[in-house]
Amino acid sequence: MPIAPAPGGNAPAGIHARAAYLIEGNGTERWSKDADTRRPMASITKVMTAMVVIRSGDLNRTITIKRKYLTYGARHGATVAGLRPGDRFTARQLLYALLLPSGADAAYALADSYGPGWRGFVGKMNTTAHTLGMGHTTYDNFDGLPWPTAFADSTTPRDLARLAQYAMKSPTFRSVAGKAAYTLPKSGRHRRYRWTNTNRLLGVYRGTRGIKTGFTNAAGYCLLFSATRGRRTLYGVALGNVSSANRFTDAAHMLDWGFNAKTPSALRLADVPVTD
Repeated sequence: MPIAPAPGGNAPAGIHARAAYLIEGNGTERWSKDADTRRPMASITKVMTAMVVIRSGDLNRTITIKRKYLTYGARHGATVAGLRPGDRFTARQLLYALLLPSGADAAYALADSYGPGWRGFVGKMNTTAHTLGMGHTTYDNFDGLPWPTAFADSTTPRDLARLAQYAMKSPTFRSVAGKAAYTLPKSGRHRRYRWTNTNRLLGVYRGTRGIKTGFTNAAGYCLLFSATRGRRTLYGVALGNVSSANRFTDAAHMLDWGFNAKTPSALRLADVPVTD
């Protein structure tokens, strides 16, 4: 059913997230809720995974899918991109498999290739976080799954907003994260793939630019998002929601309030649940 947030006031109304943050593109803080408490971020981790790959370059390198990438996803009950052993992709193609369907198989493949080895890759993730001033963020793995502990990959809403601003400066990241779907035709290197973005704001909330969903039992339903209206861009974070729909309506409330929208947005989200 449609949910229409009311604009105005000193804070956005009806926010369900346990922690949230809203910032202008110029760095001005607009609103926060428990913005400096560390929480698990689930698959929002994959934003940093993507940025380490993009920063490393060589996006045309060939990566062959190994069976261990698939068994890893199955062992953890992860969201996957449906990759098959022996298929060969460029790193650039795997970014779509990573960010749209939130593929843990793609995350492992990229980390294994760019580490070299996933442990080396996670080290690069933490180094990048330190460089960006994300002082309350620690990465324990490459995809946000709850290992080695249920609270792996911890961060704060304020740190994630900083990461979002950084990531969206990359034309490559921006192009991938902003696509609602991506089709990779069958070739001699791989079968046909079609990946759909788990971010249901795309194509529903006007001006949405991305960027990433996440879910684990410990993290709850999470969303890192951005939208542009006219010359203004806002970045927001909603962590710890109890339902998938709430994270998207929270984002609409926050964005409408931030843009001072005279006509609140009414979201009509499909009944199909989003689990990541």
